[in-house]
Amino acid sequence: MKRILVSGAFGQIGSELTLALRQVYGNANVVAADIRPECSQEMRDSGPVEVLDCTDGKLLASLVEKYRIDSIYHLPALLSAVAEAQPQRAWHLNMGGLMEALEVARERKCALFVPSSIGAFGPGTPRDDTPQDTIQRPNTMYGVTKVSGELLCDYYHRRFGVDVRGVRFPGIISHQTLPGGGTTDYAVSIYYEAVRKRRFTCFLKPGSFLDMMYMPDAIKAAIDLMEADPARLKHRNAFNVSAMSFAPEDICAAIQKHIPDFQMGYQIDPVRQAIADSWPRHMDDSAARAEWGWKPVWDLARMTADMLRVLGARYSFPTQLG
Repeated sequence: MKRILVSGAFGQIGSELTLALRQVYGNANVVAADIRPECSQEMRDSGPVEVLDCTDGKLLASLVEKYRIDSIYHLPALLSAVAEAQPQRAWHLNMGGLMEALEVARERKCALFVPSSIGAFGPGTPRDDTPQDTIQRPNTMYGVTKVSGELLCDYYHRRFGVDVRGVRFPGIISHQTLPGGGTTDYAVSIYYEAVRKRRFTCFLKPGSFLDMMYMPDAIKAAIDLMEADPARLKHRNAFNVSAMSFAPEDICAAIQKHIPDFQMGYQIDPVRQAIADSWPRHMDDSAARAEWGWKPVWDLARMTADMLRVLGARYSFPTQLG
């Protein structure tokens, strides 16, 4: 049975991935680690929890030794809009933390999962059916750290044999955690505001198509890749994964099928709009499909129904299925 440590376990992906990993590998075998001491009661009750600054390599190594860890899911990062406001901090966290994780993985012979992002691409990248291997010249600090991270992971695998794997996540939508400063966060906020206020002001303009994914598919992608036969992996790191692509008006129309009086307006944020305009509208994920059998489950209609069902129950606002 694998023994896993999830760093950044209380963030958007980590808070759900950790619990999913515990269901697969057993509660005692998955350690949740985060710099923040506060976490959900379910997280604390279901398995071990540790405080970890991911840039502290000695502390990370001590936790790996304490729990006899053989696999690390390294998730800490400052997201796109926050990273633009704090570029020096973003580099320190995103790259400094990754270097420490790679060193611990090298020294302790751990497998390592490191997520990249559509932010690793830039305005010179083909935006439709973005190839697995293509030009990557991002113009944001978040993107710079993601490209640098991809190259560093490839180097550690080639130079030291570290079993490091990762995917380029699109925007991720979840009903468990609130938005955390990403450009695609409008697609999370819109559901909360639809249920609570029945209106939403979008910071991206109509026609801003972006790759998106529902959290259950994101969790599935991470676990499936780490379980894949390494002999099949030609890329190993930074696989494109895609599930759906839509613009703000598409998600609005999907919500209105359940909440007919929902209304959406626009107040464009120039910073996040510029970021969105430099990212893929849809990635070609054929390499992931061929090398480890990637296949998404959720589309916009199914995701919208599920999001509104869960949030409607949480905020006591009934929606109608249409």
